[in-house]
Amino acid sequence: MSEFTVGLLYPQRGSAGLFGPSCLACSTLAADEINDRGGVLGRELKLRPIDSAAGVRRVSGEVDQLIATGEIDAIVGWHTSDVRQAISSRLDLRVPYVYTALYEGGEATDGVFLTGETPDQQIEPALHWLRRERGVTDWYVIGSDYLWARNSAHECLRFAAEQRLRVRRTRFVPVGTEDFADVMTDIARSGANGVLMLLLGQDAVAFNRAFAETGLAAVATRFSPLMDEHMLMASGAEATDDLFASAGYFGSMVTPASMDFGAHYFSRFGADACAPTSMGESCFEGMMLLESLLRSAGSADVRAVLSGAPQVRYDGARGNIALSNRHAEQTMYLARAEGCDFDVIEQL
Repeated sequence: MSEFTVGLLYPQRGSAGLFGPSCLACSTLAADEINDRGGVLGRELKLRPIDSAAGVRRVSGEVDQLIATGEIDAIVGWHTSDVRQAISSRLDLRVPYVYTALYEGGEATDGVFLTGETPDQQIEPALHWLRRERGVTDWYVIGSDYLWARNSAHECLRFAAEQRLRVRRTRFVPVGTEDFADVMTDIARSGANGVLMLLLGQDAVAFNRAFAETGLAAVATRFSPLMDEHMLMASGAEATDDLFASAGYFGSMVTPASMDFGAHYFSRFGADACAPTSMGESCFEGMMLLESLLRSAGSADVRAVLSGAPQVRYDGARGNIALSNRHAEQTMYLARAEGCDFDVIEQL
């Protein structure tokens, strides 16, 4: 059987590097399941890992070359929005591209399909819940200085105006920031009773630790749309008090689809495997979507894939998912950190 090679684009270093093992494991599980069903288009599915944290220009150039030489037949993965934009701008309908990360919204490049959460799905209803249930009305927005955080913060200003919330301050720090001492002082002086974290991976871990050390958990509730169980473990249980997150998937979700996924995952990798967090599990979703797109089209030709996309549905850990304008329609959940795990408390 010939091979169908998927360029699996995920972070293997840097602030988002802690998501990498889960991304690879979940994608491997998906590839196994797809191959057990006979592969795609009569071909065995093979993964080619690509480090999305190697620099935007280098990564987009590498992907462009792999497409041009026929070494990859599709792209799937979790990576930052600046990488997605660079790849999308050079895609030119050559291969299907499934982007799995939560993102700021607005991607409309032909041939790009998206399974991740967007601010209107993920952040807006969470702000409403936190106001209604916790009385959080005044927000301090802190983000890593890159595309997703800046554009999401802009959307949050609109949500705040519509919900009569106040944004006391919006501040961005360089990706890779470790020292948040001056930010803690700024938060304490701001009068905010909520902190919206738009921080990437390890940056959020450093923030959580500093937040706990300065005692701000007694003053302000934290909420993040980019927070998983690995980040909780890295932060430490003492640094996760009164911390909320929203996503389409948590490892602690109790639904038939999520429990079935978890059973297959730990059966494949063992009880001590890294947790299949929302970032990694999104890659499983992306692989399932790619399989369904190709099966519907009967071809990897992007125009044929686009033609068949409106009728496509796929099954993943998030349930049976349909597409709307090439975006996955999915249910969102709100969870509260309980030490190093999440307690899912509300369907948004």
